Amino acid sequence: MSQEELARDAIKHALKALKKRHLLEEGAHAPAYIALSRPIISQGSEWKDKAESLELELQQCYKAQSRLSEQLVVEVAESRALKASLQEKETTIAELEKELTQTRDECSQLKTDLEENIRAMELVTIEHQELKAQLEQVTVRVKDLEAENKMLVDRWMLQKMQDAERLNEANALYEDMIERLKASGLEKLAREQVDGIVRRSEEGAEFFAESTVPSVCKHRINAHEGGCASILFEYNSGKLISGGHDRSVKMWDTSTGSLIQNLSGCLGSVLDLAITHDNRFVIAASSSNNLFVWDVNTGQIRHSLTGHKDKVCAVDVSKVSSRHVVSAAYDRTIKVWDLQKGYCTNTIVFHSNCNALCFSTDGLTICSGHVDGNLRLWDIQTGKLVSEVAAHSLPITSISLSRNGNVVLTSGRDNLHNLFDIRSLEVCGTFKATGNRVASNWSRSCISPDDNYIAAGSADGSVYIWSISKADIVSTLKEHTVPVMSCTWSGLGKPLISADKNGVVCIWT
Repeated sequence: MSQEELARDAIKHALKALKKRHLLEEGAHAPAYIALSRPIISQGSEWKDKAESLELELQQCYKAQSRLSEQLVVEVAESRALKASLQEKETTIAELEKELTQTRDECSQLKTDLEENIRAMELVTIEHQELKAQLEQVTVRVKDLEAENKMLVDRWMLQKMQDAERLNEANALYEDMIERLKASGLEKLAREQVDGIVRRSEEGAEFFAESTVPSVCKHRINAHEGGCASILFEYNSGKLISGGHDRSVKMWDTSTGSLIQNLSGCLGSVLDLAITHDNRFVIAASSSNNLFVWDVNTGQIRHSLTGHKDKVCAVDVSKVSSRHVVSAAYDRTIKVWDLQKGYCTNTIVFHSNCNALCFSTDGLTICSGHVDGNLRLWDIQTGKLVSEVAAHSLPITSISLSRNGNVVLTSGRDNLHNLFDIRSLEVCGTFKATGNRVASNWSRSCISPDDNYIAAGSADGSVYIWSISKADIVSTLKEHTVPVMSCTWSGLGKPLISADKNGVVCIWT
């Protein structure tokens, strides 16, 4: 055999010996191994049970930890919310403490003010008691003065009734003489003679002269800017008063055409003027809804009469007492004013606006011309309508009373000028002309102081003059280039004045 084979056999033989030895050793050690492995296996099962028990406890611990974590999160959130709420409440408490401090200060101040007010009220109470005592004394004095005034008024009314009776006797004499002298053709002479008797019975008769028909423009005055709506003369004087849209009232010397005085303070356009019988006060009706009263001597405003709700377009003063004023406005009212007290004493309300008005000679009746064309008479004491007549088919623009007070002249937008007997409201005459057109709702016409003529302006700039007895035009005056708004005749008989839409005033002689 070869060496390799021998080596292999040796190796195999050695392996077999080792294997046999190993088996012998394993057999020898088997009882000991079994004896040792028994307690280890027994302990391993116990450890396994313990491990499983511990794992179960660990899972329960994890679950408990999870629940505790969730509770912790919730409690932390609640703690933060409570902390924020606590901070807000602390802030609110601080603000409330601040407000409480302020309220205490205010309460203290109010308490101080209350004490002062109580002292002031006590002082006012004392003054009120003193004023009440003074008022009682003044009331007693007023009652005494009213009784004395009533007695004086009664005596004055009795005197006026006696004067009226004498005037009626003179008028009866006049009418009787006219009737008797008509047959002999001496009517003119009778008029002159008897007219002298009647005129001498009137106040201011020493200044009166018969009116003449004017023909020449003596003076042409640029009186107002924007138009002159109203002109009138002082009683028994040659002084002219004019009012215009420039809110001014001016006084003029008609003999020279020069400005004498300028009355300022009116807040609107002057639409009408009036003057008291003693020439002391001038009253202007204004588009500012007011009436303004000037003292001519001082040139200052004495009263501003308020109460109308629209422009005041007409005003007049009683011919008996300078105390009573009547006005009309486009608020459908006519108001009666006490010039001494400076307030309204009566208001008449009517459905048709009044454009023009005037007092009767006895001061007891108001004559008013309305937009509906009617002439109405009102009782000044009661404010009730006495009578009315359809004077024009279109609005009345002007009312003018004759010197004797028996006849009233009305002008209307129907271009007619009518004379009415104020006692019966019967038409005494109607005057018109082909070219004569009334210019506006406040165009003013007039009667001459001797009751012989009528003068009225026209939209063509002319001034037309009619003779009442002849019922015909006796003169047409042409100087204005724009519509004539107003005409007035001096109580002295001359001159005649006209005013136009541009504020130009013409003095005619």
